[in-house]
Amino acid sequence: MVGIVDWAASRARMVIAFIVLSLLAGGYAYFGLPKEGEPDIEIPALFVSVPFPGISAEDSERLLVKPMETELSDLDGLKKMSATAAEGYAGLALEFEFGWDKTKVIADVRDAMSTAETKFPDGADKYSINEINFSEFPIIIVNLTGAVPERTMAKIAKDLQEKVEAIDAVMEAGIAGNRDEMVEVVIDPLRLEAYNVTAGELISVVQNNNLLIAAGEIETPQGKFSVKIPSSFDKVQDIYSLPVKVNGTRVVTLGDLAQIRLTFEDRLGTARFNGEPTVALQVVKRKGFNLIGTAAEVKRVVEQSYEAWPPEVKASVHVGTSNDQSRVVGSMVSQLEGSVLTAIALVMIVVLAALGTRAALLVGFAIPTSFLLTFVLLAIMGVSVSNIVMFGLILAVGMLVDGAIVVVEYADKRISEGVGPMSAYTEAAKRMFWPVVSSTATTLCAFLPMLFWPGVPGEFMGMLPVTLLKL
Repeated sequence: MVGIVDWAASRARMVIAFIVLSLLAGGYAYFGLPKEGEPDIEIPALFVSVPFPGISAEDSERLLVKPMETELSDLDGLKKMSATAAEGYAGLALEFEFGWDKTKVIADVRDAMSTAETKFPDGADKYSINEINFSEFPIIIVNLTGAVPERTMAKIAKDLQEKVEAIDAVMEAGIAGNRDEMVEVVIDPLRLEAYNVTAGELISVVQNNNLLIAAGEIETPQGKFSVKIPSSFDKVQDIYSLPVKVNGTRVVTLGDLAQIRLTFEDRLGTARFNGEPTVALQVVKRKGFNLIGTAAEVKRVVEQSYEAWPPEVKASVHVGTSNDQSRVVGSMVSQLEGSVLTAIALVMIVVLAALGTRAALLVGFAIPTSFLLTFVLLAIMGVSVSNIVMFGLILAVGMLVDGAIVVVEYADKRISEGVGPMSAYTEAAKRMFWPVVSSTATTLCAFLPMLFWPGVPGEFMGMLPVTLLKL
């Protein structure tokens, strides 16, 4: 191993060129690496929920939770299962062992839930399976507030949603605080009696419409054509003109029997921003993209859309942002850069006072060089920059400085004895090679057990020893 030092000393120019290229690659990798607030780890857990409007908590436990527990208890790798029964709802939290095959587990859960669903009483809604993923939390929330009609605000929010979701780094931009539009049909019993229409006839007509019926294909010498019978509702007027019954020569439509109007669904939740009701776009980024760059792109798209609004809309609707994670991550990155520069300055001052200018420059140069090479390895392995990675980098400064000081101090001693600089530093590197390796290895061994830390804490803190090993 010591022969590497002689090989490098005999090819000094090539080594210098390699260091320069490595620094350039490290700088490029640093600015291109995704930056996160927390390590993006996968939680081996699923949550199954079954809505059932009107069911009591006791019946929810007996009729929904028990069948689910029976079918899901035999899943491979299942570590823990906990259930929640409430009025109108039943839920089951499933925790699996680390190293799970998520695709296979979800397929097994769906199969088990399909069997359990056959045991549910009539009235239960379709179950849903949700994953627990840190990357699905919003990185920024765009808030729209203003004294404008609800329908106008909903249209503005949906238009903005389409533009934000068109960004490659954005996975979704869910809308909160709004209500979906619906067509409300209020039946007048007196009109039913006047036109001699029963409730059963009316319900049957409505159920048999708003359908798209495929009628096969017709093959002609000119080609093959699909045949369909369109009877779906495209606008409110279609519902108003729906024929219900024929009285003599008069066709009774649904509009003759009811009041039909476009309205909104009942509000299930609200969103507020600075004490005012708001319609919020919760932006979630895709895994592997830079959080800071994604948030900046979202702000740019929102600003561009705002500038294109009519003047009266711009005067009435205020656009603001909240829960901007890019500020936290940006501050964290700035602190890392400041800590590195501070560490370099302090080390150079201390070494300058103790060993002189040459030693201070060499020791100070070792810190940013090692950091940039680490960023190259992180980029190759696909590891994003997070608070744990940054903490590991700061922690490694002492390790880097100790080895450099030992080598430089021995080389200065040999130079003072009359040995040339190249020969002195080559001899110092060879003489201190194994002591420096041993010292570094003992420090790494203290962090190595963290790689085998089980569970979520191990996945979270595992980035620390990984970063130190790369350094």
